[in-house]
Amino acid sequence: MDLVRLIEAFKKNEWIAPRISHIELIDKKDASYSEINNDYPDKIASYLKNRGIKLYSHQYKVLKGVRNGENVIITTPTASGKTLAFNIPIFERLNEQKDAKALYIYPTKALTNDQLKVVKEMEEGTEIKVNPAVYDGDTPRSKRVAIRKSSRIILSNPFEIHEILPWHQKWGAFFSNLSFIVLDEAHTYRGVFGSNVALLIRRLLRICSLYGSSPQIIISSATLANPEEFANKLTGLDFTLVNEDGSPRGRKYFVLYNPYFSGIGALSTYEETKNLFILLIENGLQTLCFTTSRKMAEVITMLTKRDLMKHAPELADKVSSYRAGYLPEERRKIENKLKNSELIGVVSTNALEVGIDVGSLDAVIISGYPGTVISTWQQAGRSGRGMDDSLAILVAFQNPLDQYIMRHPDEFFKKAHEYAIIDVNNPYILSSHIMCAASEFPVKESVDEAYFGKEFSNHLKALSDIGLVNSTDSGWVYSGSGRATEKARLDSISSEVYKVVADGRILETMNKTQAFREAHPGAVLIHLGETYVVSELSLENRTAYADKEDVDYYTNVIENADVKIIEKIKEKRINKNLKVTFGNVSANEFYLGYYVKMYDKIIGSYELDLPPINFDTTSIWFEISDEIKDNLRKKLGEDAFMGGLHGIEHAMIGIMPFYIMCDRWDLGGLSTNLSQETGKATIFVYDAFEGGIGLSEKTYEIFEEVLEATYKLIKDCPCEEENGCPACIHSPKCGNENETLNKLGAIKILEAILS
Repeated sequence: MDLVRLIEAFKKNEWIAPRISHIELIDKKDASYSEINNDYPDKIASYLKNRGIKLYSHQYKVLKGVRNGENVIITTPTASGKTLAFNIPIFERLNEQKDAKALYIYPTKALTNDQLKVVKEMEEGTEIKVNPAVYDGDTPRSKRVAIRKSSRIILSNPFEIHEILPWHQKWGAFFSNLSFIVLDEAHTYRGVFGSNVALLIRRLLRICSLYGSSPQIIISSATLANPEEFANKLTGLDFTLVNEDGSPRGRKYFVLYNPYFSGIGALSTYEETKNLFILLIENGLQTLCFTTSRKMAEVITMLTKRDLMKHAPELADKVSSYRAGYLPEERRKIENKLKNSELIGVVSTNALEVGIDVGSLDAVIISGYPGTVISTWQQAGRSGRGMDDSLAILVAFQNPLDQYIMRHPDEFFKKAHEYAIIDVNNPYILSSHIMCAASEFPVKESVDEAYFGKEFSNHLKALSDIGLVNSTDSGWVYSGSGRATEKARLDSISSEVYKVVADGRILETMNKTQAFREAHPGAVLIHLGETYVVSELSLENRTAYADKEDVDYYTNVIENADVKIIEKIKEKRINKNLKVTFGNVSANEFYLGYYVKMYDKIIGSYELDLPPINFDTTSIWFEISDEIKDNLRKKLGEDAFMGGLHGIEHAMIGIMPFYIMCDRWDLGGLSTNLSQETGKATIFVYDAFEGGIGLSEKTYEIFEEVLEATYKLIKDCPCEEENGCPACIHSPKCGNENETLNKLGAIKILEAILS
């Protein structure tokens, strides 16, 4: 169908029109090619000629940078040819230097296996023998020796690299000739996982140095607000940035669709999504619908098929769901059917967001803001066939971040992407990787400070004090029991891992905070669409025991927090009414009980007997002057002032992921009418991880921008409730069940401190 006509029909439809917050028309763009197209080796030149490929300008810049010996980070949009951009110079080098090798690292096994096909096709097309192979936990032992010996391009993931580094002697020939390390989809390396991967890369480079190699690094990423800073923190090295996209694109209509435009939704986001999905399918648009959970991917698929059977049964079998958890052969089958247009509609989690080739589609529906601007554009970029028109629709949830985007479209479409935050100085993460490095080969203070920072010696002493490393004539070596890599998890800070067990099998693993929040006695867990009820949480065994039960209620933990200031690191005055401070704090989180809820209504509450969780972390905090406090308490009343502070805390945590790549659950907060720490009314927002991971520190740098957005979020919400609503100052993680909130109080406090 002609998309122009469809968009016009949307504008005239009585149901759809009022729900359209904004339509952004992204103009088509012609390709920008490299002016140089004849300086390739014969085999590469023949490959490009036979396939009619002329390098785009950004692809040639990557080639030129790699030829010059530079580390390169490329941050261009989805489907812009980033993979070809790094494959060309790597194959060129491997053709010139017969012993040269490359290591490709992807964030997931699925993506690793998918990209193997791309490398094999290029090997066949160029006739440059590289023997590519995947080396991960699924690689049969019978094949591992041959891969290490003969493969010149090995594809793997961070978890496997973590496991093989202690066995580097087996990899001596590979590491001694390693010319390239590729980090693809690198924007996924952020927060705790990213900080762990950054130190893993330093361990890898340290081992390469042992074997006499110094590989160039090529990073491929979605667009970031801080690409060069990110690349440097991820690897410890300097990079050349390539971010000007030379690839062509067709015209795209990007629709912001708000079921809660009036403050109250007649239908849920999922029902609205299902109706739009069916509408696009029936209009002949091959459509990919993204959801935020596995369960909703299945539910929307089921409801779509049911409705199609009533009036378009020929389409019902052309719709499928797709998510992690399916067998690899099932996923490949769906991918191929979508690519070959045998399917007209697929409902997926973010499993189809990155890398995996499913061809070009007519339309994408994004059901609920996926958490980052980057992910939104990655998902939207899945639609677009060549230079044809395409459509993307973002359907909003009733939460602060989604509603902020709906009401401020200019800020979404014109905004630089988020900051990807990595903190290689987190003491807990850093110590665990120093311990791992010492298990790989002896670490020396005079040499390894370059990899592990200025506090390296202090961490060595701390590890020595608890018997995990020991000084020898050769340097410091690992002296703990068990494998060091088992004590250092890439997806966690703490080594305290809690298991959730049902029917004798492990459903999933969690850190301690997650276990207290989601797997306490009585908690309802959803796993692969099935509901389980936790019967016991054993702190001694670090195990939650659950039983599969079909229940129609859910649970919310009741949580309180206390914050004590340890050290002020830096502070700045925004204006005469506002000063913000960044520093180290001690956080105590208390899990007091839980609510049992059905359709947002509390049907019961129960106490919990769990010890508090105490950890040192980093935080920002800002104080409200006594003058403003006294003035607003007189005008609004004590409860409104307190509720206003509480509302600002919620809204700020809700809006921060729009600027920094994180989840609201990565942050903690506390608002108090009179802080014992500052002597004033104060709001704290802290990193919800031991040692901090850089979130609050980056917020300190862009604090004015975040606070202005917090004000707009609350002020522009159309709800007329005194205590606000889920679109402005309510929070799903509030331990007080969103009590003592006051929307007007929050607005007046922010107006006073921002004036």
